[in-house]
Amino acid sequence: MPQSIRSTTAARAAVFAPLAGGGRAELVAQRLTDAIELGLLTHGERLPSETEMARQFGVATVTTREALETLRERGLVETRRGRDGGSFVTAASRTESIDRRVRALSRVELRDMGVYYSAIAAMAAELAADRATDDDLEHLHDTIEAVDATSETSTRRGEGTFRLEIAALSQSARLVREELRLQAEFAPLLWLCLRDQAHRERSLAAHLEVVAAIAANDGPAARRATVGHIAEAIEWLLDAKADLEGQG
Repeated sequence: MPQSIRSTTAARAAVFAPLAGGGRAELVAQRLTDAIELGLLTHGERLPSETEMARQFGVATVTTREALETLRERGLVETRRGRDGGSFVTAASRTESIDRRVRALSRVELRDMGVYYSAIAAMAAELAADRATDDDLEHLHDTIEAVDATSETSTRRGEGTFRLEIAALSQSARLVREELRLQAEFAPLLWLCLRDQAHRERSLAAHLEVVAAIAANDGPAARRATVGHIAEAIEWLLDAKADLEGQG
């Protein structure tokens, strides 16, 4: 499989992969915004230079310059001058905006989004069970062990990274890109359950269950574990929506 979608680099490779829809600045800005909001690009992290980013995205340098200007206007990036300068991520909490999105979407819309996300993630897990190597399994365990279950931020970032790693092991660049797109669109809502310690612990246990199925080359079991985990999160989300609506 191409190195660009190996599990060890899946998250960042997906963020900076060449754009398929043309070299428009808004596409670059949206890709970077999604990555920041998902926690793939973290607060204080320095982005590649305009020239390097243009090379990675396959666009003109002026395009990345315009995209960074858009991110500065949104308060997601700040640019510093001097020897240690560059463009740095300055992401803030999105709790209130996420709650507003949950209120705005209907139960049918939330469940439908969950079903689609589950289908993509489950297919990736099933394919990974057929294609993962011992090194890949070791890396998945390292990814899980790096998560601090006492921290919502750490667990949320770990959830997104784990899903991208599994998508990468499917050896499908399209699945990786779709996983990244769906994470940006829906994962911030789906994984609201990670506000609770019990669900953070359940998330890690579910990941271990998926990895065990992949290690056993049991695709159906990897699919079932993935679907079950996401189904729990969807039910929690629907309950949370009811609570938010009850609060007015």
